[in-house]
Amino acid sequence: MNTLVETLNETKPLSVKHVPINLFASVMGLAGLSLAWRLAHKAFGSDAMIGDAIGLLAVVAFMLIGLSYLAKWIKYPDAVASEFIHPISGNFFGTFNIALLMLSAVLSPFNTTLGQIVWIAGTMTTLMLGYIVMSRLLSVKQDPAHAAPVWLIPGVAALDVTVAGGSMPFAWAPEINLFATAVGTVLALAFFTLIMSRLIHHDPLPVPLRPSLLILTAPFEVGFLAYTNLIGHVDMFAALLFYFGLALFVVLFFKVFRRSTTFGLSWWAASFPMAALGNAALKYALAKGSWPTMLIAALVLALISVAIGAILLRTLHHLFTGRLFRG
Repeated sequence: MNTLVETLNETKPLSVKHVPINLFASVMGLAGLSLAWRLAHKAFGSDAMIGDAIGLLAVVAFMLIGLSYLAKWIKYPDAVASEFIHPISGNFFGTFNIALLMLSAVLSPFNTTLGQIVWIAGTMTTLMLGYIVMSRLLSVKQDPAHAAPVWLIPGVAALDVTVAGGSMPFAWAPEINLFATAVGTVLALAFFTLIMSRLIHHDPLPVPLRPSLLILTAPFEVGFLAYTNLIGHVDMFAALLFYFGLALFVVLFFKVFRRSTTFGLSWWAASFPMAALGNAALKYALAKGSWPTMLIAALVLALISVAIGAILLRTLHHLFTGRLFRG
């Protein structure tokens, strides 16, 4: 009987109902890796086509995931609503906003106008989500046990407005960047404190959520990128942000990458923080120009490239073997 049930499950058709919102995190990771390799072209003279090819992959992934999730929204609106109001998965809607913002930076060298349009769209949706998140926190009692690293995503999304929009030519862009950075910084600090308290004083995160621990590094590395975009150079405060994020990454890396942590789409939540660390390391190395910082940047770039590549291959394997979107 069990064999029959397993066989029926294996032949169960794929359904867009099971496409999760957190799959947009894959676009974040790929777009961030693309931007990191563009910086590597400046730092190490690597082939510029590497970053462009990864960026194209990110665009294709966004289009496919976007169409799939739109179909889910049309056919199964209740499923989308359930995701949005969930205290944990609801935060993953910020991955859509970050994906837009990152893609604006990927697209800008090819088409400046398109990059600006995508940035404006990403900025608007990010600020709307930030408002909803803050309103929800102040309106509904929150269970401390639900405080997970994914709570940081809306705040990090606000910081990414400045990361992607630091060079926008609009007269109003600097004020929007300042506003987004202010909102993102306060949200990130508040949530980081709550999450650390939960991790220290409560039970460990469930195994499927373990990769999301790396999101804890995002406020510092994305904060480094946003802050340096605002002031136009790397100063001591920026260096402190970078180095604390790097130290936190080293600690968390060995907690996340364990044999006991099985593969799932939640691994993509770890890809963007890693890509952000790569971009921060390369930007810091380019600013300092010393061989230790260049070595750190090279090691981080190699590590995140292998890690994100492995996550991508595992995802494609699950997709082509029919295990990705089954109920």
